[in-house]
Amino acid sequence: MKEKKPEIRFKGYKDSWVEKPFGEVFDTLSNNTLSRDKLNYDGGIIQDVHYGDVLIKFGEILDADKEQLPYITDCSEVTGTFLRDGDVIIADTAEDETVGKCTELCNVGDKKILSGLHTIPCRPKEEFASGFLGYSLNSDKYHHKLLPLMQGIKVTSISKSGFDETKILYPISLNEQRNIVNFLRSLTEKVEAEQEICKKLEIIKKAMIEKLFPKNGDGAPQIRFAGYKGAWNSVPLREIADKVTAKNIGTKYLETFTNSAELGVISQTDFFEHEITKLENIDGYYVVERDAFVYNPRISASAPVGPINRNKLKRTGVISPLYTVFKTHDVDLQFLEWYFKSRAWHKFMYYNGDSGARADRFSIKDDLFFEMPIAVPELAEQKKIGELMENIDRLLVLHQNKVQMIINIKNTCTRKMFV
Repeated sequence: MKEKKPEIRFKGYKDSWVEKPFGEVFDTLSNNTLSRDKLNYDGGIIQDVHYGDVLIKFGEILDADKEQLPYITDCSEVTGTFLRDGDVIIADTAEDETVGKCTELCNVGDKKILSGLHTIPCRPKEEFASGFLGYSLNSDKYHHKLLPLMQGIKVTSISKSGFDETKILYPISLNEQRNIVNFLRSLTEKVEAEQEICKKLEIIKKAMIEKLFPKNGDGAPQIRFAGYKGAWNSVPLREIADKVTAKNIGTKYLETFTNSAELGVISQTDFFEHEITKLENIDGYYVVERDAFVYNPRISASAPVGPINRNKLKRTGVISPLYTVFKTHDVDLQFLEWYFKSRAWHKFMYYNGDSGARADRFSIKDDLFFEMPIAVPELAEQKKIGELMENIDRLLVLHQNKVQMIINIKNTCTRKMFV
């Protein structure tokens, strides 16, 4: 019989891993079927692990001391087995192939916790290192075994009998299990630490955008760099910007841009994963040179009057005439870019435009748009504001990249450390 061993393992471990049917490893416990509206976060006696939280909120390990679990509002007709450390909760339903995601409980103590709607709670029949089953059952190696067992189109599910068709592989040595858990848990903790830094930087970034630019009607912002005083000047956009009217005559440029509230000016191919314009139609599109600004009239929760972003792609492309394109002068580019990420210009838009015929588009005439008053300090202060915001943003991107890098390392190790 071929030995079952992972690609990489800790030094000193060479034995083949044990392979057993799911039903030989676990006893299936009973759960309740309470929907989210039967739960609350105010208080109660019995807590509930909802399948939606297993799919989205919880990782491989659910620490009952740290995670906020909802309470069951009415316990009079509650059914299910109370859970304990080491129990595994599997989400048996999802809207995609994440069905089968699970979490392992720890630090339950004397808490009364039940497994909720659309879950399969399981209790191991033998001893495992704390956390090993959470990492093992969430690994790609095990999840791939579930893919052919999934049923449904819009909603995907796996039955208990489906799980019984799978086999669980694990090292017999509890020490090897612990080494795997400790290593992967350390990566998980690094991800969480970096994500916490990202959250704080997002808060700082948002606060600085609000406080570095004057609010509607104010002559100066709430906070300023040392040495700068007095009111900012108010100039109409037309005095520092020129509308771009150059069309893509002769189809000189082939790349079509779009302007996303979240992603900025990006290639249409990157945004939609394919080109949605036809080459024969783009000769009438506006030319968007490097550092040109683009106003997109499409509104959203994050851009209630539509976003204005700068082309930072370091290349020229074209964009639909539905957008407004302009080039600036006598103003710092970074300052103006961040000015348009603030809400300082929104009041003017609300007073002079409307949502138009379509509810998802903002409508404002070009001549009015370029009358928009822009509050500007002297150039030196503009540069300081722009540089500060760029530095905060670069730091945020750095930590976001670190998060993704550690996640990639963790995913690779998980693939190679399980069978």
